[in-house]
Amino acid sequence: MTEKDYSGATTSKTGKNAKTNANSSKPAASIVKKEVKKEIEQNEESNADILSNKEIIENYRKAGQISKQIREYAKSIIKKDVPLAEIAEKIEAKIIELGAEIAFPINLGIDDVAAHYTPISHDEQKANGLLKVDIGVSIGGYISDFAFSMDLTPEKKYTKLIEASELALKKAVEEIKKNKEKATLSEIGKAIQKAIESYGFSPVKNLSGHGLERYDVHSGLTIPNYESQSEKELGEGAFAIEPFATAGNGIVYDGAGGSIFHITRGGQVRDSFARQVLEFILDEKKTLPFSKREIQKKFGTRGLLALRNLEQAGIINEFSQLIEESHSPISQAEISLIIFDGKVEVLGE
Repeated sequence: MTEKDYSGATTSKTGKNAKTNANSSKPAASIVKKEVKKEIEQNEESNADILSNKEIIENYRKAGQISKQIREYAKSIIKKDVPLAEIAEKIEAKIIELGAEIAFPINLGIDDVAAHYTPISHDEQKANGLLKVDIGVSIGGYISDFAFSMDLTPEKKYTKLIEASELALKKAVEEIKKNKEKATLSEIGKAIQKAIESYGFSPVKNLSGHGLERYDVHSGLTIPNYESQSEKELGEGAFAIEPFATAGNGIVYDGAGGSIFHITRGGQVRDSFARQVLEFILDEKKTLPFSKREIQKKFGTRGLLALRNLEQAGIINEFSQLIEESHSPISQAEISLIIFDGKVEVLGE
């Protein structure tokens, strides 16, 4: 799931002790229900620490293997004019069928919508144009985050734009495999930028790759999609690399809400039903994002009112759709990888 870099900041440290400096709206275990935080921290102090644990590595690998199956399944069912809600429901059901959890609501962005939109129940939108499909698979909180783009136009007019982001991803992975934990943020970004510009397009500069930790889709490190001049090293850990290419300005802005929510702080509300919904979110999702569609399926229309109460109380927040500034279509490609013991392993490869 895409990270927007609101500040241009990366991190003060990387790898084992990476912590973000940016004041963003990302969820974190330290700001939610104490029991959730305790459960996570009992098992490991940081993502890099636990990568020496074979069981945890196997969880990442399993998430990656299921991701590969989900990618193939998604491509088989996505056709022009299929309702987005139908696509989302089928893919998320398949993740569960294969023995995994949904790490975040499937993101389905058409044309200039780069990320952070998931369909609501009975959504009338249908697949068309340049469709980005961003999916997260979780095994016990260990996440494989991946994405691809599909050209659903009759004339296949976005072929080169998709090739640009896919080549950028390939070159970024090559850079990381070459230098492993010593790969610098600037060199990774340079590889991405050079590949996209070779097609005559621009990278989206305020979207970035990111670290992955248990029950945390956006953690630690911000990995730029352009040459940032940062000599910070990637370090050990789990990461999502996700280039975006566009013929437009290469900047996204916050649009309307995308029906994807996350917990921003601990707290309670007076309404007993809203508290019930919050307990469900904490029990089922921990610190992971969730959708309006999921809540409506579980609780009906009352669930939507509960979400409003929780949002007004500042306990949850809705992600904004990320839209290209000049309204030019955007392509996306993404994989997740782990770096440990001097090795780089791409999940689902």
